Amino acid sequence: MSTTFRCDIVSAENEIFHGDAELLVATGEMGELGIAPRHAPLITRLKPGKVVVTLPGGEQVDIAISGGILEVQPQVVTVLADTAIRAEDIDEAKVRAAKEEAERILSKKDPKMSLEEAQAQLAMSIAQLSALERLRKNLKH
Repeated sequence: MSTTFRCDIVSAENEIFHGDAELLVATGEMGELGIAPRHAPLITRLKPGKVVVTLPGGEQVDIAISGGILEVQPQVVTVLADTAIRAEDIDEAKVRAAKEEAERILSKKDPKMSLEEAQAQLAMSIAQLSALERLRKNLKH
């Protein structure tokens, strides 16, 4: 019985992660999903948020995504994200500025950005900040 599965996480720009994993946790449209080896086949849409990949040995990789598709096959789990970034690659100052801009636009209905764009930007900013916070917490231990 296999204790790992192959995991691929890609965005429109590049490959974010490729390797063996023991567990993948992501937020689907209906809630939190935990994918372990031998999970039933599945295709679902993902909400903006974080994806956590647990590697053999217990190390975790945090990735912030803006949404996408999760596909579970017998030996491979694939996340096709619109945009994705590893927690260690996040520019905190840039993300905080984008979050503040999205909040300002949502509160004032600024015509520079549509409501949907502002909501998407806010969700991605929150996901990135959450991934960054988790990375910092793991580095302290």
